[in-house]
Amino acid sequence: MGAHARTSGPGVAARDDGPLFAGTGRHPSAPAREAVPSTLAAPASMPAGRPGPGSGDFAVDLENSSEFGAPTRVETADGVRYFINEFWTSRQRQANRIHEVSYRACFKPQLPRFYIQRLTDPNDIVYDPFMGRGTTPVEAALAGRIPYGNDTNPLSKAFTEPRINPPALSEVVARLEAIPWQTFTEARRGELTAFYHPETLAQIEGLRRWLLERQDAGRLDSVDKWIRMIALNRLTGHSSGFFSVYTLPPNQAVSLERQRIINRRRNQVPPRRDVPALIGRKSRSLLSSSVLPSARDLLLLTGQSHDTPRIRSGTVALTVTSPPFLDVVDYGTDNWLRCWFLGIDPRAVKLSQFRSVDRWQRFVRSTLGELARITRSGGHIAFEVGEVRNGTVRLETHVVAAARGLPLDVLGVMVNQQEFTKTSNCWGIANNRRGTNSNRIVVMRKT
Repeated sequence: MGAHARTSGPGVAARDDGPLFAGTGRHPSAPAREAVPSTLAAPASMPAGRPGPGSGDFAVDLENSSEFGAPTRVETADGVRYFINEFWTSRQRQANRIHEVSYRACFKPQLPRFYIQRLTDPNDIVYDPFMGRGTTPVEAALAGRIPYGNDTNPLSKAFTEPRINPPALSEVVARLEAIPWQTFTEARRGELTAFYHPETLAQIEGLRRWLLERQDAGRLDSVDKWIRMIALNRLTGHSSGFFSVYTLPPNQAVSLERQRIINRRRNQVPPRRDVPALIGRKSRSLLSSSVLPSARDLLLLTGQSHDTPRIRSGTVALTVTSPPFLDVVDYGTDNWLRCWFLGIDPRAVKLSQFRSVDRWQRFVRSTLGELARITRSGGHIAFEVGEVRNGTVRLETHVVAAARGLPLDVLGVMVNQQEFTKTSNCWGIANNRRGTNSNRIVVMRKT
């Protein structure tokens, strides 16, 4: 890991260590309430402790929130309270650059930050059983909390771990210079020239072999993992900052045949890209924030969300997560090229996908059962389910149903609406049609 000096606050101070590697349904109506002073205002930078003073009751604080000018609207549906407002916004403050890696179906850093700031203290354990690109664990590390994470997709740990304790840029540059790029002259996977110039493909294949050999020999260190993470992120994309010719965004690798069709339609040929130079450039960008994550203690797992025996009972202060939805994303198909680079057979990865709401609810029930075990008394779970499905299925109601009989108190459902208006239809899909964006989060407390 990099030799960063600790600051007086959470995370570590970033260093600029010299130049980059060169070369190479219904709408409840209610009258607007008088705005009250917000207890939830976000400070200019991530604090070590909680913002205050607050009431000590999270639901009360939500009801009294008016940070962006509009009072919270509180409605009740099916016996559950809904807190509707713009509680955070992606425009509120630029997120730390360390988050800027592409991964399908991930939430913005402002979401976990909101809960971490208000429901945890330094050195508390913050967990995400579906960590994806690692947004929750990385935010936890930035806040001086202990990051825990899990995902069935092994790509998730490969994306998350290097960014929790990132190396110094000078270490990345030195390692890039030490890799024998001049020996990477042969491309063996000729079919991949649908994406890459032959010389670029030779560099990619050579780097892949070099990393896998170091992994097999037990020599893969934190700098190697960082370079591997950047390479995974740069494999395919739609600009000159990626290794490939123009293709779909980097979190959606198309098939070989589909890429050949794209090439014909755009009359394009893969240009030569300088792999080490692009890795260096992206590293400089990710490491450019003044404060970087740091965690002496962390736990990142690759397994099923309902079976995490390595997490001790009653130890987690906060879980912030978003489960896989109803057969919305085909992770295996989207990530076939990344799995190849990492040396993983995507067919061996047991990913959770569901075509029926009943099966999805049973899956959520098993996950909540495990979260109830590991969460400490008084700890919280923020379970994000995104937009309404097909305009009719409110997934949050199925999360509430799945929690029944467990030692979890449902405080309510937060509907975070950007560009919030009193007349927006928070129960249907009209928000997206009007250019708004909402998150729906079921908030629970361990009894």
